[in-house]
Amino acid sequence: MEAKRGIALLAAAFVVSPLALGLGIILLIAASDDDDGGGGGGDFGLAGGALRVGPGYVPAKYAALIEKAAADCDQGLPAGILAAQIKAESNFNPKAQSKDANGNPIANGIAQFIPGTWESSGIDGNGDGKKDVWDPEDAIPSQGKMMCELLKTAKKHPEYNGSPIELALAGYNAGWGRVQQYKGVPPESFADGQTYNYVNFIMAEQSKLTAPDTSGDPEMSGEWTKPVNAPLGTPYHQSGGMWSSGYHTGIDFVAGIGTPIRAAGPGKVVSASRVNAYGRQVIIRHADGMYTQYAHMSQLKVSAGDTVKGGQVIGLSGADGNVSGPHLHFEVRTSPDYGTDIAPLPYLRKKGVNL
Repeated sequence: MEAKRGIALLAAAFVVSPLALGLGIILLIAASDDDDGGGGGGDFGLAGGALRVGPGYVPAKYAALIEKAAADCDQGLPAGILAAQIKAESNFNPKAQSKDANGNPIANGIAQFIPGTWESSGIDGNGDGKKDVWDPEDAIPSQGKMMCELLKTAKKHPEYNGSPIELALAGYNAGWGRVQQYKGVPPESFADGQTYNYVNFIMAEQSKLTAPDTSGDPEMSGEWTKPVNAPLGTPYHQSGGMWSSGYHTGIDFVAGIGTPIRAAGPGKVVSASRVNAYGRQVIIRHADGMYTQYAHMSQLKVSAGDTVKGGQVIGLSGADGNVSGPHLHFEVRTSPDYGTDIAPLPYLRKKGVNL
C-alpha cells in the first residue's frame, strides 16, 4: 500500500515500532487510508502551557491526551517526549500501519504498537470498555504508561550509558532486552543505527514541540554563557556511592564559596529553594523547553516566577547539601524533575558556550 503524505518520516528508514527491532524486524512502511492527523490544529497556542500546538507541531486534538498521559506518570515524563515519539512513530496519524518487506502488518496506530506489546501493555484509556490500538484515546495513554514504566526501570540502572529518558526511549523502540544487552542505548552499529537515531531524533525534536513559558512575563532576553567562572570538576555520569542514583547527574564547577552563579541562558525561574541533597538550588526553564539546575549555593538571589537574562547572577556558590567541598553542581534536564538529565556540555556548546 502506498505511504501517504505525512508519514514520510517513518519511511525515511530510521524509525521502527516499539520492540520491533527485538523481533528482528527492520523495514517498516507506514500506510493509512487518508491524510488525517498529519499536522492539524488551529492557530499556534499552548496545551497546558507545555506543548506547542498547530501546523507542523502537535495537532490540537491530541495535545490534551499527550499532556494527561505525561502528567499521569510520577517519574518526571515530559509531554514533549511523548509528542516527539508520536511524531516519529506515526506523524500523529491514528491510522498509520507499518509493514515488513513482505507486506505483512507489524505495527498499528498512532503509537505504533505491535500486537504482542499492545496485548500486554495496552489500556482502555477512555473507559469505554475496550482497548483499541486504533483509538488515540487508548493508544496515547498506553504509550505514556509504557514509557513511565520504562523510565522507572531505567532509573534503577545508573551504570548504563545514557540518561533515564534516553534509556526509556531505547527500550520503547528496541525492547528493554536490547538496553540490557548493550548496558545503555544501543550503538550506531546496532540495526543500522535505527534505535540510536530514534533516541537522538526524539531528544532533539521534543524541544521543538514544547512551547516557551511566557505566561504574563516580560519577553526574555540575554545571551548564553558559562554558569560560573570556575574550572570543571566531576564530569557527567561518573559513577560512585556519593550519589543516590549511583552516578553523577550533572557536571561540577570548582567554585569557592561566594562565587557569583549566573543563569546559563534566558528563562523563567521555576524553583528557588532548599532541597536536601542539592541544598539551595535554582531551576530555570528556557524557551526551548529545557531546564537548567544550579545546586549547593550559599545564597539565592532569585525567586520562583522571576524572569532572568542569560548571565544574570542568580546566587552565590557554596557547600550546601550533600557535598565534599564547595562547588556548583549544574544539570540540564528535559523537565524540572530529577532523573530527566541529559549531557550538559553538548547542550551548552550548541548554545555557543565555549567550555
